[in-house]
Amino acid sequence: MTLTLPAGESSSVLASSSGEPSSRSSGRPVTSSHRADITRWMAGLHDELTSFFGRLDRGGTFIEDRWERPGGGGGVARVMTDGVTFEKAGINRSAVMGTLPEAAARRLGGTGATQGSTMFFATGVSLVVHPRSPMVPTVHLNVRYFELTDEQGRVTDRWFGGGTDLTPFYPHEDDPRTFHQALARMCERHHPAFYADFKAWCDRYFVNTHRDNEARGCGGIFFDHLRPDDPTHGRDAEALQAFVSDVARVLRFAYEPIVERRRDEPFGEREREFQLARRGRYVEFNLVHDRGTTFGLQTNARVESVLMSLPPLAMWQYAPRYAPGSFESRLMAMLAPRDWLSSS
Repeated sequence: MTLTLPAGESSSVLASSSGEPSSRSSGRPVTSSHRADITRWMAGLHDELTSFFGRLDRGGTFIEDRWERPGGGGGVARVMTDGVTFEKAGINRSAVMGTLPEAAARRLGGTGATQGSTMFFATGVSLVVHPRSPMVPTVHLNVRYFELTDEQGRVTDRWFGGGTDLTPFYPHEDDPRTFHQALARMCERHHPAFYADFKAWCDRYFVNTHRDNEARGCGGIFFDHLRPDDPTHGRDAEALQAFVSDVARVLRFAYEPIVERRRDEPFGEREREFQLARRGRYVEFNLVHDRGTTFGLQTNARVESVLMSLPPLAMWQYAPRYAPGSFESRLMAMLAPRDWLSSS
């Protein structure tokens, strides 16, 4: 499947129509055209990512499934299950709105989220790719925009979130190094603190705390509640949208080189079994700790889309022990957070 969007199309859909700086919460009623523009922007990123992974797989096809949410909005799921390189690849987009359940409001923590009835609008693109070969890491990427409004339709809060992270199954240290170097270069174009701040956030977030704080993978970047004109980073809505667009496009430089150098490496049953066991830990994180999964289930989102991130096959071993010096033990050691820009 080939779906394309002009690469130069990056005009902001969030800048103030009056030319004034965008604020954290304008207090003005939201317009349907404003949300339609944001939704089109996300749809463009969705098309780009579908085209990218269709090409990178070298043979698989995406099936498309459009769905509607009873409470408002809907989305498009694209899933590949016949891939040459990827055992399963899912790339979803959604734009949903409605009344925010109390539990979800408390979890979000945005301004106005616990004051009376809070309405929400959320749109984003999320992907998870599970390769066939245990030599090729799993990758996850998500970009999103969130908006809260009060009962009169006035915006009380809005923010961006997202990130991307790498989950290897074999201790090739060059792979997370390639991944992090590409992320650092991309972040540096937007803010000198973005990479360091968002890498540290990612290292804290993707952790199975119920497994003695075992990391899910080798990290990447993660950010949430990134608000226009927030004093921490001082970027307006247009600049933040440009950053989020670059996050969505960074896998061409962060992930494609890894796939190209690992896709044909040989492996055996032992490597495959370890891959499936590590996928089990991936499943545990997504079902127990992941905010997106929890939010989707709390807001009656489409379950097939919410659980799209789960691998087609996984396994659980009872209290596994790995011999010192084995590739398994070296992989587990490689998961500990480190400075991938200077390590060698």
